[in-house]
Amino acid sequence: HPLFEADEDDITLVLPVTPWEAALGESVEVQTLGGKVNLKIPAGSQNGKRLRLKGRGLGNGDQFVMLKLVNPPIESDADKAAYEALKEKFSFNPRDSMARRV
Repeated sequence: HPLFEADEDDITLVLPVTPWEAALGESVEVQTLGGKVNLKIPAGSQNGKRLRLKGRGLGNGDQFVMLKLVNPPIESDADKAAYEALKEKFSFNPRDSMARRV
């Protein structure tokens, strides 16, 4: 199946999510080998987080859902303004932890 990567009996699905779904937490519909199910994304999730769907893999395996944060494209001045507002609101720099390691 083109959506899944197999590792023995376990399978992985990469799930694109919006930043607000990851930050705020959300229930989203995901595809499994047996059909679609609702998955609760925990609030505060980060890119690359793996969530487990027990028993949803091959045989006795599990399905893992890896979150892939996808930013909305800037298609208008209003979109750009929304990003600028976020930039002003948060004093967050994801590279700060790198400076402490040097």
